[in-house]
Amino acid sequence: MVFFAILLFLLFNRSSNSNLIKPQLSSPRVCIIGAGIAGITSGKNLQDQGINFTILEATTTFGGTWRYEPRVGVYENGLPVFSSMYKHLRTNLPKPTMELSGFPIPDDVPSFPTWEVYYKYLQRYVQYFQLEKYMQFQHYVTRVSRVNGVWRVRHKYLPTGDEIENEFDYVIVGTGHFNQPNRPVVNGEHLFKGNVIHSHDYREPDSYRGRKVLSVGAGPSGLDITLDIATVADTIYHSHHSPMNFRTQFPPNYVKKPDIKEYNETGVLFVDGTYADVDDVIYCTGYLFNFSFLDQSAGLNISAKSVMPLHKFMVNINEPTLIIVGLIEKACLAKALEAQARYTAALVKGKFSLPSKEDMMKEWQRRADACTERGLTHGKLHYLAEKEDEYYEELSQESGIDRVPPVIYKIRQTDTQAKIDNLYTYRNYVYEIIDDNTFLRRLEGDTEAH
Repeated sequence: MVFFAILLFLLFNRSSNSNLIKPQLSSPRVCIIGAGIAGITSGKNLQDQGINFTILEATTTFGGTWRYEPRVGVYENGLPVFSSMYKHLRTNLPKPTMELSGFPIPDDVPSFPTWEVYYKYLQRYVQYFQLEKYMQFQHYVTRVSRVNGVWRVRHKYLPTGDEIENEFDYVIVGTGHFNQPNRPVVNGEHLFKGNVIHSHDYREPDSYRGRKVLSVGAGPSGLDITLDIATVADTIYHSHHSPMNFRTQFPPNYVKKPDIKEYNETGVLFVDGTYADVDDVIYCTGYLFNFSFLDQSAGLNISAKSVMPLHKFMVNINEPTLIIVGLIEKACLAKALEAQARYTAALVKGKFSLPSKEDMMKEWQRRADACTERGLTHGKLHYLAEKEDEYYEELSQESGIDRVPPVIYKIRQTDTQAKIDNLYTYRNYVYEIIDDNTFLRRLEGDTEAH
């Protein structure tokens, strides 16, 4: 509580203005950084409002997280490989929660499509709405500064190394938060003679055939990669402290382990005193926020797991013409990002006005206090979780945008339970939306109404 109170004082007193006056611009200059789902849905919604924009994308094409890149490390031009996609990935949320407005996913697409299928869907989305003409590829943003009431965006054109700087009235950051690995520091790791990687660099299981592998972490990627490797490994040790009571019948070569205490040359000692010889370790320990291109003039307090203060998890309260789309977790991300994109386009168009700075800060403080009262760190500030549907209602009430219907959150709740019941079978369910509040779920011919 003390931390948030001090931060509130510092951030709120950055400016003496108690009200934020949004620029009334007939033709605002808008820059979108990143051409993943956040970027392309932001562009599509700006286009719907008749607003011109530029998308700066560091790689050679669009798609962000959903574009598979077999290589790891860096490209020839020195750019890091941002993609964390692995070869056998299927979506861990069902098709209705992945569909973008105005562009239905074809009926013949499986309920939980592979990354290839979903990426082709995004390609068709971009083509149908003619978004690629707004994109500038291989333009790597290095700095965003607030100078004399405008945003100066500096970016490098990678093929030539030329540095370019443009001015914009609005900046929409859509770079996501799945490209900067969060690697734990564990005693003795430098002694270990085996291979250690982060899941960011995991691509396929074949190289682990017949080996003793330790995976660390039980988030979505940790569970998925562990089961992927279990198909080929001699033994898969799974170290995690998740409170989830998974009922899955794991294969005989799966061994549950607690947290790692330390390494030695050939394996790891766990906190319960047990030991295992391992050949390989994969840290499935999530990602850190990386907005190093935003300088201090942005007026944000940025740490490895939080960006503060943001109104509705997205609008920079101190400089509200800077919006971060996609800085949320524990939600149906495609639907949530698209809702944020609709809200942003309505804001840029001038269809609604933000609350006063004082009111936005009070609301942000309430969220921060609620987080603290639950015993959570400020790194959990961006979790929607059980508040997801409430969040969609808030966005709609404030901005007038179309609301993500309650049925989406209901599907996610049911899908979450299906994962807890059996990680091997939850993708066998087919979900069909009946109306804004009701869906059908089918499994091998059975039908359940919810």
